[in-house]
Amino acid sequence: MRLEDAGRLDRSAFVAAFGEIFEDSPWVAETAWARRPWASLSELHAAMVAAVDAAPAEQRLALLRAHPDLAGRAALAGALAPASAAEQAAAGLDRLDPVRYAQLHALNATYRDRFGFPFVACVREHTVDSILADAAARVSAVPEEEERRALGEVARIARLRLEDLVADGVAAAR
Repeated sequence: MRLEDAGRLDRSAFVAAFGEIFEDSPWVAETAWARRPWASLSELHAAMVAAVDAAPAEQRLALLRAHPDLAGRAALAGALAPASAAEQAAAGLDRLDPVRYAQLHALNATYRDRFGFPFVACVREHTVDSILADAAARVSAVPEEEERRALGEVARIARLRLEDLVADGVAAAR
């Protein structure tokens, strides 16, 4: 399927295909569907990001809260969404030594207590060391700025997930 074919899908089929691009938030795909057609993958991504930006504050917060803790309980239990599991594994978060696991667990807890949502980072662009450094630096951020930063990370994650599904205007063969 080409990108233009995705734009021809009815709402439910589009949401079924693209609803998990933004973690457990199919409303983003549903909203972006109304902005078709898209001339490029960048336009589709921009429509999705615009849907998030236009959403009420509580809905944006719910989107952030839908993200799992990095190397958290869901990961240990094997209960992550497939994309999240693959992303965390690619960053090495499924192979942390006990010291790094304890560091990340403590940073996750401190971050969640401070901001009310989990630490979100586009882990495919990080190493374990850079994730730990980023979490340590961001835990002292101003809450409003950190919410914007976390939403920016969510947009980066979504872009990479879209690139996995749609390459050069053509959906990747599966």
